[in-house]
Amino acid sequence: MSLSARLQALETKNLRDDIPKFRVGDTLAVHYKIVEGDKLRVQVFRGILIKQRRAGARSTITVRKTSFHVGVERTFMLHTPRLEKIEVESQGVVRQGRLFYLRELKGKAARVKDRRDR
Repeated sequence: MSLSARLQALETKNLRDDIPKFRVGDTLAVHYKIVEGDKLRVQVFRGILIKQRRAGARSTITVRKTSFHVGVERTFMLHTPRLEKIEVESQGVVRQGRLFYLRELKGKAARVKDRRDR
């Protein structure tokens, strides 16, 4: 058994199956476990999915939100035990796979059209 086959077998064993279907442009609520000292709490990060990297157990998503007029981006590992759950709040309509252009936009211009509004 080659090294890559062993790594693939190890990765498939650690994949999660409770992750919902979502696409770039969707608004997500990511529930993530945070350790503060000796306490463990769940923090919710709500924002637009601007980038998705599909790489098996190394898959990541980047979510962007605006907090107090400052853009905040956070990258989450999808198959980590620290990720409690992901909720899809709305589905967006976009024509690109990466929404990096949202970084330069402000206010109403930074909105993504909702699939229900079409």
